[in-house]
Amino acid sequence: MDNTKNTDIKSLNIEELTEYIELIGEKKFRAKQLYEWMHVHLARTYDEMTNLSKKLRDDLSKNTDYVSLNIEDLQVSKLDGTRKYLFALSDGNCVESVMMRYKHGISVCISSQVGCKMGCSFCASTIGGFIRNLTPSEMLDQIYAISRDSGERVSNIVVMGTGEPLDNYDNLLKFIEIITDENGLNISRRNITVSTCGLVPKIYDLADENLTITLALSLHASSQAKREAIMPVAKTYNIEDVVKAMEHYANSTKRRITYEYTLIAGVNDSSDDANELANLIGKQPCHINLIPVNPVTENNYRASDTDAVLAFKKKLEKNAINVTIRREMGRDIDGACGQLRRKHMKNNTTVMKEG
Repeated sequence: MDNTKNTDIKSLNIEELTEYIELIGEKKFRAKQLYEWMHVHLARTYDEMTNLSKKLRDDLSKNTDYVSLNIEDLQVSKLDGTRKYLFALSDGNCVESVMMRYKHGISVCISSQVGCKMGCSFCASTIGGFIRNLTPSEMLDQIYAISRDSGERVSNIVVMGTGEPLDNYDNLLKFIEIITDENGLNISRRNITVSTCGLVPKIYDLADENLTITLALSLHASSQAKREAIMPVAKTYNIEDVVKAMEHYANSTKRRITYEYTLIAGVNDSSDDANELANLIGKQPCHINLIPVNPVTENNYRASDTDAVLAFKKKLEKNAINVTIRREMGRDIDGACGQLRRKHMKNNTTVMKEG
């Protein structure tokens, strides 16, 4: 490293941090202390790092960027305790995350981008377009900030909030490396799920990484024509090619894949859709997650009624497909991806500039 100015220090892995510390003339063991303060103790500022000298803390404050997200808004569900966070970034943008309590532990859904360029017609995340990628530190600190605020350890991570994770590929990989590092929070890779709308080349790249994380595909249609109608990405990547890439991921990593299927009344929830979906998936080692669409003001989509959802599920099960209906969390708050940020944007006249 030849430039110590404005180093995004929380985005450095332990080897990079050690190199940086030695570069500025400090002893090697300081790197481990600093790393633990950031990724184990979840320190908000350098001032909390009491076993580092004041001179080192002052130098770090002057020459590095230390990402520590501020809570702009917080909604807590009275139904199930789901917590929806809106975090303010240093450039004036905002991102949102969701904390959900399950019997198996605390799960956090984080964002990977500010806005989204994928344009899925049923999703609030894409309204207003794409602003920029999140850095590894901004992805990490969504989890850290939630842990600090709730006082609870996060056991499962889902990269399924605003943005397309595979469109922010390198930062996603660095995030996974640090969050699973035994020197940090040491979250198991098997407890991490990454959701994609289907960037086929990146799915193959991710398979080659052999990270043993769960990969979920936002499928949402049983045919190419219907997928194109609600997901512009389908015009670039054919539905059969996307499913083939997912099967490759499953075979390469020996990990069961997940297909997310949002049920929209009168659009993709018929008996024929269920049969087409079963034929499309075939005998893959997969799980299908059925999700009644979350209403968004900017479109007229309605969630399929209970009978239609159960009939769709039954049809898939008859084809020996593992399927569940997603438990709706935070229904009484802005629980769906992009909704809280969208509300904030409407109420705030600040112009969001592309970074």
